[in-house]
Amino acid sequence: MKGPTLTELSNRARDIFRLVVEGYIASGQPVGSKTLAGAGGVNLSPASIRSVLQELQDAGLLAAPHTSAGRMPTEIGLRLFVDGIMQVAEPSAAERAQIERGLERGRERSLAAGGTIEAALAAATSALSELSAGAGVIMVPRREPRLVQLSFVPLSPVRALAVLVAEDGGVENRVIDLPAPLAPFMLEQASNYLTARLAGRTLGEALAVIRAEIDGGRSALDAASADLVQRGLAIWSMDGAQRPVLVVRGQANLLDEAALGDLERVRQLLDELENAEAIAGVLDAAREAEATRIFIGSENRLFSLSGSSVIASPWRDGEGRVVGVVGVIGPTRLNYARVVPMVDFTAQSLGKLIGQDGFSRK
Repeated sequence: MKGPTLTELSNRARDIFRLVVEGYIASGQPVGSKTLAGAGGVNLSPASIRSVLQELQDAGLLAAPHTSAGRMPTEIGLRLFVDGIMQVAEPSAAERAQIERGLERGRERSLAAGGTIEAALAAATSALSELSAGAGVIMVPRREPRLVQLSFVPLSPVRALAVLVAEDGGVENRVIDLPAPLAPFMLEQASNYLTARLAGRTLGEALAVIRAEIDGGRSALDAASADLVQRGLAIWSMDGAQRPVLVVRGQANLLDEAALGDLERVRQLLDELENAEAIAGVLDAAREAEATRIFIGSENRLFSLSGSSVIASPWRDGEGRVVGVVGVIGPTRLNYARVVPMVDFTAQSLGKLIGQDGFSRK
């Protein structure tokens, strides 16, 4: 169902709608006509307010729980509020300081552990969780090592073992199927070609260079060897993308007093937060966004059953490349106006932090 636009609402309907949403976000409870009549700026009788509430309900923007005479926003109503009414403010000085202190502590622990990123990620999610009263979550692809060598060892006429050696001494093996029976000298030719071009590069960088050479006809490889080269690189580039680092903190925040009346929904959300692969998929949808993205309830398939919201923002390195995604997951009554700028600030702070010398991902 598609709800009305803001321009289709009267001024008094817009004012009452805003007060209902803000009251629901603040308390987690439906808002009734008596509460609204006592609110400043509503110069209407309770009967007139009830009439407007019914209009908003008929328009699909509000709902009336059977246990209460008050109203609460629907997902359609929340989307209208977020996109057209909500006034986003910058994080307060205290909030910015808390986020920065947490990240700096995480950076110190990370450097003490050899420069790995995990402690900083945990600090970022913990800070967001504490400030938002939701679950803080962050995702970053696993570090792509700089490479030294990639060799093909024949196992049979139609299978080979691809051996990848990284600068840090790591060695990984994968068995790949050959497109057709290849002579050993062709495997050696492909190995030499790859090693000459990937040394000192990550898999992603090497794959881009080699594909450009092959597609541009600048490679000395024949068709079979070229296919083998691309297969050999693809198995690792695909594998790395499917194994992100995911950190979730603050699930206990979801068990607040307002949530106790809907334990089934909370139980469902906690179950959903256990599905790391699915959460990574949700956050990945925000990777290419220019700004913070908001998914409300069933707008995202993973959290449709629990009716939860996700606020997520990509964070970038010093060269503007997307490194990962940071965000908050919680009930639809999240304080969007407050949480959105906090997520955005955390993303910016992470980008600055990762750019500092001696800080890496493993």
